[in-house]
Amino acid sequence: MPEHVSILQLMGVAVLALATVIWVVGLSRLLRRARTEAAVRHHGQVLRALPRQRRSGPAAETVELTPEERAAFAGLVRQFSDSRP
Repeated sequence: MPEHVSILQLMGVAVLALATVIWVVGLSRLLRRARTEAAVRHHGQVLRALPRQRRSGPAAETVELTPEERAAFAGLVRQFSDSRP
């Protein structure tokens, strides 16, 4: 034991080292448990907190255009297609 280091400093280093080891072991066990739960959930369990997904999308909406609107849209299409290289 070095002469210039007190007992409290040595105990502090030992306690910090022990706390680090306990933290690493706990973290590894937590991550391993989360990984196994995710694998089990992935293989067939459905999350109950999420709502069921609909099989079809929303109904399509259509709007009838007047002849003036159709002509204006056709003009825009021509304008944009003419400016393309």
